[in-house]
Amino acid sequence: MAKRLKIGITCYPTLGGSGVVATELGKLLAEKGHEIHFITHSIPFRLGQFHKNIYYHEVEVNDYYVFRYPPYDLSLASKMAQVAKMQQLDLLHVHYAVPHAVCAFIAKRMAGEGLRTVTTLHGTDITVLAQDESLKDLIRLAINESDAVTAVSNDLIQETRDLLDIDRRIELTYNFVDKRIYYPRDCASLRSDFAREDEKILMHISNFRPVKRVGDVVEIFAKVAEVVPSRLVLVGEGPDLPKIQCKIRNLGIEDKVHFLGKQDDVAQVISIADLMLLPSEKESFGLVALEAMACGVPTIGSFAGGIPELVTHGETGYLSPIGDTEDMAHNAIRLLSDRALYRQFQEACLHRATTQFCNDLITEEYERIYYNVLGIETNVPEPVCKS
Repeated sequence: MAKRLKIGITCYPTLGGSGVVATELGKLLAEKGHEIHFITHSIPFRLGQFHKNIYYHEVEVNDYYVFRYPPYDLSLASKMAQVAKMQQLDLLHVHYAVPHAVCAFIAKRMAGEGLRTVTTLHGTDITVLAQDESLKDLIRLAINESDAVTAVSNDLIQETRDLLDIDRRIELTYNFVDKRIYYPRDCASLRSDFAREDEKILMHISNFRPVKRVGDVVEIFAKVAEVVPSRLVLVGEGPDLPKIQCKIRNLGIEDKVHFLGKQDDVAQVISIADLMLLPSEKESFGLVALEAMACGVPTIGSFAGGIPELVTHGETGYLSPIGDTEDMAHNAIRLLSDRALYRQFQEACLHRATTQFCNDLITEEYERIYYNVLGIETNVPEPVCKS
């Protein structure tokens, strides 16, 4: 049996797909017997109740009068080093380059070279922050000084290389879903709260930022609703919400749209949908499309970032050029109007999610990376995901 590891995990605990993936990964690693220490400013919202082998260490920021802004980064680095020494951690796994990988670099120098660091790039740490010339050198340093670096799509790997002129190895490690949580559920009673039996449900889940193009979501739905009786369910909140509400009013479709706000149990919510809409202009992976896929819900999306690596065009969904709401609506109507074709897509979704992106496969892949940076031979065969 391979050595049980002591792993520190740092992520953004309250928002975004990176925090979700990091937290779920920690829980799965703990189930396998590893000792997991979350080092964050608040308890990750997906952590929930007590879990065996999981510990939480709060980062407290000292607000000294000499500081114009509380120095969270320094407090985090100090806490990482403190926990690493006190708990004798084998490694730190940080999600997001800034500030987490930078803090891990500092913590490693404080705790000693025996500590290893793994950095996972999730998206905007590269696609947005690395565009800032004042941060490029810092992000490049953090990546190059990590013992291992992973990214959630080939597209993100290439963008990292192009933007930061990095030639070190970056391992592709896709996001995943826990198949015990994400699966098709019988939600007939919940579904009836939003749509009649003869109506279809189109859904969009995001943080309602401009990059998500939620306005396109509304346009796609309006075109579909002219042909197929349907409802739109919007899940999430964000800066574009007032604009979206205005657009819906202007199109006169208020009675066909439901706003659910933020939801924790998205697996149940997704199960009432017939289609997931993801017309983003940037998407390093598209976790919500994977969550939908695992629930048997095809995606109508865009050829943006890592989405084509996740959604197989013509098999588990349809993709169109960014902003082409006409084509997206056409594809949605085609799927919703052909029962046999829709069932075919559903089956393809479930197969792809459970064989390519499930928790068994990706958790073992991360374990392989951990053992490799620690120089531990495991003789573990290549992971195979079990349906």
